[in-house]
Amino acid sequence: MKPASATPSSGLPSSSLRVYYSRVLAYLTVAATIAAGTYSQFFGYDILWLVPYALLYPHLAHQIGLHFRRDYPHQVRIGLLFVDALHVGACVVLIGFSVVPSLMLLMLLSFAALLSGGLRYLGVSLLTATSTTLLLGSLLHPEIKASAPPLVSSVCILFSTLCIAITAYYMRQQGQHLAQARIEIKQEQEKAARLARNLAKYLSPQVWEMIFSGKKHVRLETQRKKLSVFFSDIKGFTELSEELEAEALTDLLNNYLNEMSKIALKHGGTIDKFVGDSVMVFFGDPTSQGAKKDAVNAVSMAIAMRKHMKVLRQQWRAQGITKPLEIRMGINTGYCTVGNFGADTRMDYTIIGREVNLASRLESASEAGEILISHETYSLVKDVIMCRDKGQITVKGFTRPVQIYHVVDFRRDLGATSSYVEHELPGFSMYLDTNGVQNYDKERVIQALNQAAEKLRDKIIL
Repeated sequence: MKPASATPSSGLPSSSLRVYYSRVLAYLTVAATIAAGTYSQFFGYDILWLVPYALLYPHLAHQIGLHFRRDYPHQVRIGLLFVDALHVGACVVLIGFSVVPSLMLLMLLSFAALLSGGLRYLGVSLLTATSTTLLLGSLLHPEIKASAPPLVSSVCILFSTLCIAITAYYMRQQGQHLAQARIEIKQEQEKAARLARNLAKYLSPQVWEMIFSGKKHVRLETQRKKLSVFFSDIKGFTELSEELEAEALTDLLNNYLNEMSKIALKHGGTIDKFVGDSVMVFFGDPTSQGAKKDAVNAVSMAIAMRKHMKVLRQQWRAQGITKPLEIRMGINTGYCTVGNFGADTRMDYTIIGREVNLASRLESASEAGEILISHETYSLVKDVIMCRDKGQITVKGFTRPVQIYHVVDFRRDLGATSSYVEHELPGFSMYLDTNGVQNYDKERVIQALNQAAEKLRDKIIL
């Protein structure tokens, strides 16, 4: 009569040993009952052989279980429970259907079956025991001994209670250890999640997600893909760094990179690296929406960054930084080598190639507030974004002149139907995108504009 196996835990026997000890106690109950019945002459000597059998069988079952448990754990558990049910049915017949010992044995079998697999196992084991009882009863026609002597009943009840109590104790201990293990596992998971979030800040979110989802292997490997590559830096930042204290410069730079990163992630860009005030972003890996959409997203991001610089300049002006900082950008589209570069112990997920160099050269050639793109990028975005032909320029590292274009704006935002209004003067900076204002915010925007207009009128009157 085998109880459910348990998971090994600190301070407790292993799963197989707990099953072994419980089975020994259960069959010891049978041996003690037979011995007590024989001693009181309630049972005949013809069933005394059950005593050594009951004492030896648990050890035999344990050895069989150890031999097959690793390969067939479920089958071994079911098989031994089935044999236990056969033993109970046979024992009930051999002890003459004695009420108290029979009920105790059936109770032990039911207890073991419930712990092993629930109601399903209980039904199967009781059905097996009943079938065995009926079959052997019809074949052997044993003498019915319904009422057992007090000694037999007491011994059977005592050993059955001892078996159930010890098994229940171990199950309770196992439950406590499992509950503690769950708490520790949860704490480790939370610790790992915090560590993963911290490490994720050193990687682009797209790369981090691909690695942690198992879609990308962390090993030295590269591939060729068509990407849109973006470079930017702040015009005049070097001169500003000579004027500001290190702390103020650090705050300004971190604020700028934080805002630019939000815009890059919003447009689906993979942030490659920050080098001082320079930002490198590429589109098309690890996920791509197609070369055209990637190029449009790259140029859209650049336009959004250029417009957001107006807001940042107003914030910096309020902090006493009067130098008009402008961002300059370059974008190129072409086939690059992308992947993990470096050593087995230290990798860098980045891109290299001729097209990357061209994007960097375009950024260096652009003026303050200008977005320069190559002809390849222009051919992909020209139906969405208005660009101005700037002719050809000679670029270091390229034997032939490179055709370049200056990004003006989205075509939808140009002309009489423009969706935005922007102005910037000393003490005044405004950028309004009517397409980006939600209906429920329109009244608040109108109220803010009216308040600003009233303050300006009062200032003029004074």
